[in-house]
Amino acid sequence: MAAPAVPAASARDTINWDKIDLAAERRAIENYQKYDQLLQNVGWKLVRGNAEFCDRVIPGTGLQLQDMASYGSPEIARRALGLSGDFAVQTVAKGSPADLSGNFPSNREIVRLAGTNPNDWESQGPFDWQRLARVHDLIDASVQGYDAIQFDFHDNYVSVIASVPVCASRFELMGEGQKAVADGNRVVIGIEFPAFQYEEAEFAGLVAHELAHNLLGHTAWLDRNKRKRRNIRRTEREADRLIPWLLANAGYDPRGGKRFFEKWGPGGDGGLFRNRSHDGWDERAEFIEAEIPQIEALIASEGKADWRTHFRREVDPDQGL
Repeated sequence: MAAPAVPAASARDTINWDKIDLAAERRAIENYQKYDQLLQNVGWKLVRGNAEFCDRVIPGTGLQLQDMASYGSPEIARRALGLSGDFAVQTVAKGSPADLSGNFPSNREIVRLAGTNPNDWESQGPFDWQRLARVHDLIDASVQGYDAIQFDFHDNYVSVIASVPVCASRFELMGEGQKAVADGNRVVIGIEFPAFQYEEAEFAGLVAHELAHNLLGHTAWLDRNKRKRRNIRRTEREADRLIPWLLANAGYDPRGGKRFFEKWGPGGDGGLFRNRSHDGWDERAEFIEAEIPQIEALIASEGKADWRTHFRREVDPDQGL
């Protein structure tokens, strides 16, 4: 996804550096990273804490990079961050292997990963997000089997980090807007979504809802069975009901999702979520609350909320196969 809005300059233009406030550009990037950091922290806790119950599990490091080519003006972004190349650390999720290594502060320049210099890969120009996606794909492929991966920094320092099993989903921050969506592989949230200002457990309720769509295979299920209003409503209800299970296994208060809807719903229910294909915010909060006694009983007896075994589905996951 394109990061913060940075003044664009085409290849034919000559940048007038006297008119560019590099300090302001850096602050814009760091503000974007602040929101992205929260999203990555929450996302990591959810996919790590629930890995035992997910159908698709991949090795994860918690590291997210940035590519200057994804900005409107790569040269301005490069100078604002003091980079000689295009790749640097964006975020490391709290508690992840990358974070625990202590070697990946934001904006530290990386020149090689898994023996490859991504700067050698051709860029398509400003707002090129595909190259960064390709780099993250390389990281994922390099740690298959939970192997370690080596990163070489611009200052000649080398760091090797291992990986741990996580549920298969990425988390991406949009530089504008209030949307929150899931596409089967990613959870994408707009930087202007009000829940960024809520308590972390409440914000985690929003992220867990979108993640639930990915973990339960809703995109593929709707592709097979058509996006009728009734089908969408069933998948939305199912995602809501899974929220407290995901939160509990991630170490959050399972009622965080209920509080999210109670806080967001009265003012936002007519926007992103509220239409005839969704239940009302108060109903959604009630569905979440109804799951909690079973969750608390399972945690008391087993130490975890095994939703793979005990969660009641709203849809037949094999329907349409």
